[in-house]
Amino acid sequence: MPARRLTGSSFAAISEGMDTFAERLAATAAAVEVELDFALPMPEAGSGLGVRLAEAMRYAALSGGKRVRPYVLVETAAAFGCTDTSPVRVAAALECLHCYSLVHDDLPAMDDDDLRRGRPTVHRAFDEATAILAGDALLTKAFELLAAPRTHADPEVRVSLVALLAIAAGDRGMIGGQMLDMAGEGRVPTIAEAERIRALKTSALFGFAAEAGAVLGGVDMAGRRAAWGFGLAFGDAFQIADDLLDHAGDTATLGKAETKDAARGKPTLIAAAGRAAAEARLREAVAEGVAYIAPFGAAGDGLRAALAFVSARGVSTTGA
Repeated sequence: MPARRLTGSSFAAISEGMDTFAERLAATAAAVEVELDFALPMPEAGSGLGVRLAEAMRYAALSGGKRVRPYVLVETAAAFGCTDTSPVRVAAALECLHCYSLVHDDLPAMDDDDLRRGRPTVHRAFDEATAILAGDALLTKAFELLAAPRTHADPEVRVSLVALLAIAAGDRGMIGGQMLDMAGEGRVPTIAEAERIRALKTSALFGFAAEAGAVLGGVDMAGRRAAWGFGLAFGDAFQIADDLLDHAGDTATLGKAETKDAARGKPTLIAAAGRAAAEARLREAVAEGVAYIAPFGAAGDGLRAALAFVSARGVSTTGA
């Protein structure tokens, strides 16, 4: 039996008074998990390909994960005064798209990973064809959720969110970055190449997360630009910290095979300029993120806590 859906007021209630980032992150993850549980198809009794597809979709999307992108979206929306159900709904759509990208990235034709979030990847738990179709279904589910009137009463807001996510996830964003990432394997990238790959493959979706929160908050274009800039800086810091963890061989933290990026010759900033340069850029990205949300005042504390988390995540690999 699916868990009870959280209403806007109940989500606000569980978030109210939570002083630590871990608690706020867990609250967001719980709310998004409930929304995903309702949104994704339930396997019907019996057998058939439809059952297998539903099982694979749920395996991919309900397999844990920190839900950091949803957190950025929900916290940005809250910073602009939006605490109803719409941010959680949009966050669930974003997570569907993010999970689809992980399913496809793990395939043998791409990163060929056997482990994701501490358990077998979808193509290992099921098969390659099912993994491809489950990823496709999660991708289309994301836009189904965004386009639904229940997500937001204003059709202009829904259209804006659909367009923003399409740009962030497509050839000018995540997919374009993945293509550059694959093309750059096995050779030392320039710093500019490594930065462009991070900006497209990772930062674009974080930029969407923050700007979507601003759109839901009904702010002007200046506010949207500030939120978007924060998202890009946050995504940059997040990816560099992830690269540092991979370089350190921290499987327990990553939930996937250690040093896999280095073994494949991934075009990261570490490969381009070394670990010290990556650590320096991480600090710069965190500072940029702090600057973007300085005008938010105390309303941006949840976002500052997320930056502190990412900073600590990267620093933990250095022994500091």
